[in-house]
Amino acid sequence: MSDPQQGLSANTGDWPKALFYTALVFSIFQIITAAFHPVSTQVLRATHVGFLLLVVFLSYPARGKTQPWQPLAWLLGLAGMATAAYQWYFEADLIQRSGDLTDSDMVIGIILIALVFEAARRVMGWALPIICSIFLAYGLFGQYLPGELMHRGYGFDQIINQLAFGTEGLYGTPTYVSATYIFLFILFGSFLEQAGMIRLFTDFAMGLFGHKLGGPAKVAVVSSALMGTITGSGVANVVTTGQFTIPLMKRFGYRSAFAGGVEATSSMGSQIMPPIMGAVAFIMAETINVPFIEIAKAALIPALLYFCSVFWMVHLEAKRANLCGLPKDQCPNPWAAIKERWYLLIPLFILVYLLFSGRTPCSLAWWV
Repeated sequence: MSDPQQGLSANTGDWPKALFYTALVFSIFQIITAAFHPVSTQVLRATHVGFLLLVVFLSYPARGKTQPWQPLAWLLGLAGMATAAYQWYFEADLIQRSGDLTDSDMVIGIILIALVFEAARRVMGWALPIICSIFLAYGLFGQYLPGELMHRGYGFDQIINQLAFGTEGLYGTPTYVSATYIFLFILFGSFLEQAGMIRLFTDFAMGLFGHKLGGPAKVAVVSSALMGTITGSGVANVVTTGQFTIPLMKRFGYRSAFAGGVEATSSMGSQIMPPIMGAVAFIMAETINVPFIEIAKAALIPALLYFCSVFWMVHLEAKRANLCGLPKDQCPNPWAAIKERWYLLIPLFILVYLLFSGRTPCSLAWWV
């Protein structure tokens, strides 16, 4: 007879593989659509949201920190993909009857909205879905409110149509930017991280500032600034550099709260550090119809000032507490680190060159 525990272990091992292949197919789809544009923008947005729902339900449990219950995860995830398939298959019909939803349209729209709310709850907690539910209720029942809060009233079908169909609502500008720019740049940054860019940046920062007054905290600031050029994400920056710099700062006398604050503050600067920056930069470029290079150039000086101010505050705190750096012989040679991994900088230089040559962000991510 087979061992039930062994079967459970096998199923548990298969789960990361399923998530890996799902993410791989998602990435391939995004790269193909960026290179060849085989589908319309509506289908691209819907499929992007469908894949995101599938990945979220496979990654996040309904509650607690246990593994997602597999049958339910697949059921909800594939339901999200089904809403994308519906948008793709009936694209022409949906355009022709825009605003006049059929019963099947209503069912698909309600399922999509419910899945997005549940996915948001799993990832962000209850606060965001509750706030969105309040505004959704206001759209449905606002005509019954007194005074200035009252509006003319919207039908249930109007709200479903606005949220779940067309290029507004759930498929609005943020979704378009995520499907065309943000995903590709996140993929680009992930490849560089796995190739060893984290080690290059941390060794370079350690070699330059690790032996200075307050060296470990200065290393955190400089490495976060360098990582910001490829991630554009404060969370990714904390996860990658923080696991090294925070223990280092605590070991050399910085208070735990100050060490965490330095890493969090410097990592958040990633979102305004060119050339990639955060998602908001792409949304700004798309919303105000300005070339992305203009957004990047406008952000360069504020980003440098931001990191310089954090660096200066770290220096003052180190001087006040008389916190020395590492012995110089324990710090790596920064130029040796560049010499060993210089090839990792090539995609970053190509990215900057193409950015200044007038390429669109979507083509930038594809080329690099």
